Amino acid sequence: MNQKLEAWVKETAALCQPDGVVWCDGSDAEYQEMLRLLVHSGTAIRMPESRRPNSIFVRSDPADVARVEEFTFICSATRDEAGPTNNWADPDEMRANLAGLFSGCMKGRTMFVIPYSMGPIGSPIAKIGVELTDSPYVVASMHVMARVGVKVLEVLGQGEFVRGLHSVGAPLADNSPDSPWPCNARTKYICHFPDTREIMSYGSGYGGNALLGKKCHALRIASVQARDEGWLAEHMLILKLTNPEGKAAFVAAAFPSACGKTNLAMLTPTLPGWKVETVGDDIAWMKFGADGRLYAINPEAGFFGVAPGTSLKSNPNAMRTIEKNAIFTNCAMTTDGDVWWEEMTDAPPAKLTDWLRRPWSPASGRKSSHPNARFCVPAAQCPVIAKEWMDPAGVPISAILFGGRRATVMPLVNEALSWQHGTFLGSIMSSETTAAAAGAVGALRFDPFAMLPFCGYHMGDYFAHWLKVGAGADAAKLPRIFYVNWFRKDAAGKFLWPGYGENSRVLKWVFERVMGTAQAVETPIGRLPEAGSLDVSGLGVAPGAMDELLRVDIEGWTTQLAAIQKHYDKIGPRLPQGLRDEFKALEQRLQGAGARA
Repeated sequence: MNQKLEAWVKETAALCQPDGVVWCDGSDAEYQEMLRLLVHSGTAIRMPESRRPNSIFVRSDPADVARVEEFTFICSATRDEAGPTNNWADPDEMRANLAGLFSGCMKGRTMFVIPYSMGPIGSPIAKIGVELTDSPYVVASMHVMARVGVKVLEVLGQGEFVRGLHSVGAPLADNSPDSPWPCNARTKYICHFPDTREIMSYGSGYGGNALLGKKCHALRIASVQARDEGWLAEHMLILKLTNPEGKAAFVAAAFPSACGKTNLAMLTPTLPGWKVETVGDDIAWMKFGADGRLYAINPEAGFFGVAPGTSLKSNPNAMRTIEKNAIFTNCAMTTDGDVWWEEMTDAPPAKLTDWLRRPWSPASGRKSSHPNARFCVPAAQCPVIAKEWMDPAGVPISAILFGGRRATVMPLVNEALSWQHGTFLGSIMSSETTAAAAGAVGALRFDPFAMLPFCGYHMGDYFAHWLKVGAGADAAKLPRIFYVNWFRKDAAGKFLWPGYGENSRVLKWVFERVMGTAQAVETPIGRLPEAGSLDVSGLGVAPGAMDELLRVDIEGWTTQLAAIQKHYDKIGPRLPQGLRDEFKALEQRLQGAGARA
């Protein structure tokens, strides 16, 4: 037994005062026992074996449905280390506050000790954590999302680990009935202590607030570890792309939410002979190998996907993945005990029970499922999972994609001029607001590297780390960086690009650029496909659409410079000089192009 771990568990049990302590072994019998507990307590409904074998359906409390960014804190030694994009709290003051909240918080409950590995157990890129929790829902979900149990402890030995303490914050008095979804509706804290590699989460039982291996460890804490140790912890999918001749390349991609990340990771190409396979759909950890290339692992073992919008049209492979062994949360339920959510089928069922247990019909005038309804399912079930997805050495990354939801300005695909220029493109990743969001329609919302809510330290230092990684590597072995945009619209507001499986055409050009067989033209914003080099054979797009999709909008980019400068001003004096130089160079290239026009 790891002596530090054993002492910490005893100390935490004395503070939280659970009725008992259970060390999780990671077995299937243990997983089935968690499902039984969830059904017995009224938290879960077991789904019909004929519809979704070994699956459960869960409804959370309406006060506990999503990540709570406003109560998520980075408790670094100083406010400046957390930076302007994070909520900061003094670590000593927060520890004192949390000690009061955690005191006696597990009375009437069991404290589960979950040793977990983010990444294949024993991989040189993987990291180990231990989560203490009083939630069987968390235990079951962590079984799916990480590698859990005795084997993790064997690899850990007396080594270091990330400490995660979680409680739903709802102690039970003697013989008092439990809530179907225990949580603390009034008080929630999700706190990260990057200097000591600790996470403390109180009051929420949902998703990333409670599954501490996910965003808390795999991004917020790991981003700090990566900075300190010289690697990259990123909010990126990883896919394997194979051409008709059988040659493969691995691609990582970072998109903000609602930009098709999971869909791209499980893409079904429309181009004959091309194949996409999934390594991961959400997080990539990348380290340099002995050959000087960046190798990536998916630190997760499962998919924790947003259900609404997932369908046989948008992501058939995800739909096949969730046919069994799944945990569904906050979806609607059909009359025969199956799940349904918005856009799952072309026409909704005539009758449903919505996520708040109310009768629902298409005439109800409200959504049947919560917008953040989720499925939690083992990645191994994905019909297009790559055989390399569990390789402890990771997979060599040949290209990195950035992208956002942009109706204007950004072309369909743009290759960066260098690693530094690619870092610049990642730093200005943005999406345009829609009529459904507060504020002006078309306003830019920046989400650099899709890491805005997930970087565990100062964003300016994060940019500097990317530049440092590139400067210390062999430029010829670094992944090429691209910016993609599936969401350009015409003057009538209609999408110019069909998306979905047709995105394989862009992936093909990226692949061929990496292999040195596709041509590009250098422009003020980067390298765009040369005429005829992007395969559009058989693609039915409107006349002139491709010209618009690949047009360099000099005026639009010039207008956007002020928004980029404002975004950079918020980062402050820690913005690295390399990005200031890239901004100035872009400005000068645009001025030159404007003058020639």
